[in-house]
Amino acid sequence: MNLKESLKSRLSKKEMGQMPRAFDIIGNIAIIEIPSTLKKKEKLIAQTLLNNNKGVTTVLNKSSGFKGRLRTRKLRFIAGIKTKETEYRENGCVFRFNVETSYFSPRLSSDRLEIAKMVKKGEKVLVMFSGVSPYPISIAKNSQAGEVYAIELNRTASKYAVKNVEMNKLKNVTIIQGDVRKKIPELKRKKLIFDRIIMARPQLKDSFLEDAKKVSRKGTIVHFHDFLPEQEMPGAAIEKIKKVFPKARIMGWKKIGDIGIRRYRIRVDFKVL
Repeated sequence: MNLKESLKSRLSKKEMGQMPRAFDIIGNIAIIEIPSTLKKKEKLIAQTLLNNNKGVTTVLNKSSGFKGRLRTRKLRFIAGIKTKETEYRENGCVFRFNVETSYFSPRLSSDRLEIAKMVKKGEKVLVMFSGVSPYPISIAKNSQAGEVYAIELNRTASKYAVKNVEMNKLKNVTIIQGDVRKKIPELKRKKLIFDRIIMARPQLKDSFLEDAKKVSRKGTIVHFHDFLPEQEMPGAAIEKIKKVFPKARIMGWKKIGDIGIRRYRIRVDFKVL
């Protein structure tokens, strides 16, 4: 029985109308956004959620979405075991992280695996905005990539990334903590040029395509994430790409996440020519 069905007899019709449509489960933690109008019923809702989902041991209420360049958010404990650290598994990989201080989206799991399956043997791969390293680790575990480099600004997320690489027993993933804009020139000075670049970037005005260009070459494949209203897809993203890579060959694009009413995260794949 789903959460709403379980609560039908315990909440009024008006209260049922205020219930959130969905919630996220990341490892043993459920994250739900209960409105302030249901504050008096949040313990009941959280306990019911725990009862309905055997693998869930903690329920947190989402007080804010991901914010800022570090992509952190506010989560308030409601029920179960009091923790914000979880262990999550996907695509044959295991990840440990704090769901409040480190960005992670389980909804991008299929995108991570899809990209990993595109990676060819021996490729040198760069992942920008790598968080706790779900893309780098998924690629390293599910392809025959040569080397995988990951850049992340958030120090806490980077520390978890190092642990996650160790937990997954990988030797070909390098974690770099710092600002993409400052770290890219360092990679270029070391003459590191990449066969494939993953840009699973946050919602920032800057595209960071100029930075990707510095460590790409003819034949480099780039997976570029953008955030657009439906009526601008994929044209606005392709326009950004063509300003920096005028001869790029667009290989395809797809929706990979719903981020609002008729607004989506999309991925455009292109080859540098």
